[in-house]
Amino acid sequence: MVVAKRLQRDLLHRWHGNPVITVEDVPFRANTVFNGTPIDAGDKVYLLLRVEGQHGYSFFALAESTDGLNFTIDPKPVMLPAREGPFAEYEKKGIEDPRVTFIDGTCYVVYTAVGNCGPRIALAKTADYRHYDRIAIISEPGNKDGILFPRKIGGRYARLDRPIGLGRGSIWVSYSPDLVNWGDSELIITPRGGYWDDYRIGASVTPIETEQGWLEIYHGVKMTSAGPIYRVGVVLLELDNPAKVIKRGDQPILSPRENYERIGDVPNVCFACGAVLSDDGEMKIYYGAADTSICIATCTLDQLLSEAF
Repeated sequence: MVVAKRLQRDLLHRWHGNPVITVEDVPFRANTVFNGTPIDAGDKVYLLLRVEGQHGYSFFALAESTDGLNFTIDPKPVMLPAREGPFAEYEKKGIEDPRVTFIDGTCYVVYTAVGNCGPRIALAKTADYRHYDRIAIISEPGNKDGILFPRKIGGRYARLDRPIGLGRGSIWVSYSPDLVNWGDSELIITPRGGYWDDYRIGASVTPIETEQGWLEIYHGVKMTSAGPIYRVGVVLLELDNPAKVIKRGDQPILSPRENYERIGDVPNVCFACGAVLSDDGEMKIYYGAADTSICIATCTLDQLLSEAF
């Protein structure tokens, strides 16, 4: 009898220790933990976690690891929504989904500030990953999924973001002379009718510079009669003009299949939120699963560039 080899359904390989972090690992009362962005500090990997407290709004906590797989979480949150000052009005309903980028040695954090008028993109910086200095609110209402490019393009800072129009979300690129004032926005990619990302898309991972172009790992949403399904995909952008798409993957590289991805506060979610790339090309992609835990999937950079498109 011939036994058929089991077909691997996703390009990414799930780590056998998933989920990496659940609410049971959080050393204070919380409802859930998800969408943690990695900070590669060389000898350590930190995760800036989005934690939803039992009161219902989100804030940030910090996890620390020597191997990028096994983490210990600080006993207290490292960043709470502002309750006074110029940011308080825009963070009344929490702070969400941090994304880290190093530019010229400075660690910047783009995050979503949620207030009564909807989500806006905000910017902070940190020198030690435990203390954060807010810089500015850097978008109008109705925008989120902001991520900075790791270097200037054409002499200006650049970012990806996801403004909402007519209930749908596409990925745009915007530019700034100073990280505060943004403009010259251009549409990059839109949802594709009939595909796995036909309802909404958004940037997920800090763009990775390769010889072929900027590799962006993004999330795409397909709406079904049972609710949305969040998957992970890839797109390659031109280095000197990231508004130009070189190629875009037709298929997702990770889809919710395991119970920890299918069952949770928001079911059927694989939401990439950062990657750590080693010198040999091995990549750990950190993702939120069902808005209830943080997981890891692995591959190589060469695999993504050769097999994902």
